[in-house]
Amino acid sequence: MYKKKLTKEQAFQKLKHYCGYQERCHLEVRQKLYDLAIPKKEHDEIISMLITENYLNEERFAVAFASGRFRIKQWGRVKIKYELKQKEISEYCIKKALKQINEEEYIQILEKLAKEKYASLKNEQYLVRKKKTVDHLLQKGYEAEKVNDLINKNNLS
Repeated sequence: MYKKKLTKEQAFQKLKHYCGYQERCHLEVRQKLYDLAIPKKEHDEIISMLITENYLNEERFAVAFASGRFRIKQWGRVKIKYELKQKEISEYCIKKALKQINEEEYIQILEKLAKEKYASLKNEQYLVRKKKTVDHLLQKGYEAEKVNDLINKNNLS
């Protein structure tokens, strides 16, 4: 299949729409530029135009990503941080995004997830239930220290 080449202006318009639809990180925009077969020498210029016009903002993306993953998917900070690093987000933006997560709400969600998982394992032995609950919370990206404190101080049943 032959793709017609886009001009820099056409590519910029497409990417404005792409970034306007939802927050994007630089990595996603670069991937889109490759998908659109835009010459590599034009990538930086198009990206800087998007930044200048405020369509692309790494800090805003990191905050939106972190709050979305926490509120909707109920991920912990460890998993969110890992995913942001995979998207090549700066350490500064990652820290800023993680600070936006309310600590009280974070602990409430952690407790809710622990109780739900523990209750779902009612046919298992006590230690097996406890271990599977801990494993589940760690896999969701919650800090080992917080998980262990919760499991040890709380009677989950």
